Amino acid sequence: MKTDELIELLAKGAGSAEAAGDGRQLMLGVAMALPVMAAAVWATLGFVPLQGWVISSTVQKLIYGGVLTIAGILLLRRLGRPGSGVALPFGILLTALAAAMGVGLWGVLRLPAEDWPAQVFGSSSPTCPVAILALSVPALVAMLRGARLLAPTRLRLTGAAAGLAAGALAAVAYSLGCTEGALTFVAVWYTLGVVLATALGAAVGPRALRW
Repeated sequence: MKTDELIELLAKGAGSAEAAGDGRQLMLGVAMALPVMAAAVWATLGFVPLQGWVISSTVQKLIYGGVLTIAGILLLRRLGRPGSGVALPFGILLTALAAAMGVGLWGVLRLPAEDWPAQVFGSSSPTCPVAILALSVPALVAMLRGARLLAPTRLRLTGAAAGLAAGALAAVAYSLGCTEGALTFVAVWYTLGVVLATALGAAVGPRALRW
């Protein structure tokens, strides 16, 4: 039997090659981490009643955190597949950040200057980003475990993407108990919490994702 014929014969029975990972583990991580984070928020802050969602801008917070979560997971999946483009997730991320900052700036400028501190700092600015960072830890662990099933080569950037997704998911959970209603507050302090989680992911990514 010729070599070419042997290769062809073996290939016919090989079937299709399985991908190193298709991202389902990442979604499973989201499904497992979000209830844990939500339970932690309920145990410490309680949930904002549905009738208080308008005053507390809960829907806007959920949308902001949700869009950032999508951007983070999409970026993480693409970084786990060398050669995949990252323009789309970065575009979603930058658009969400720009929109949040634009809305936050508008929220300040439409009010008298004496009301600006209340819009920016609210009553929980010292604790908000720290709480989001702490809440992100279970999701970060899940995201990094899922990323290990892929094939990341840029480990620090991949870790940052995992931190971004985890921090954004933590912001979603935190918004269920946060009573701050100023969108300027959300644009500043929620974003800072997500940035801290992203930095944590970048710091631990090279070690956690090393092959």
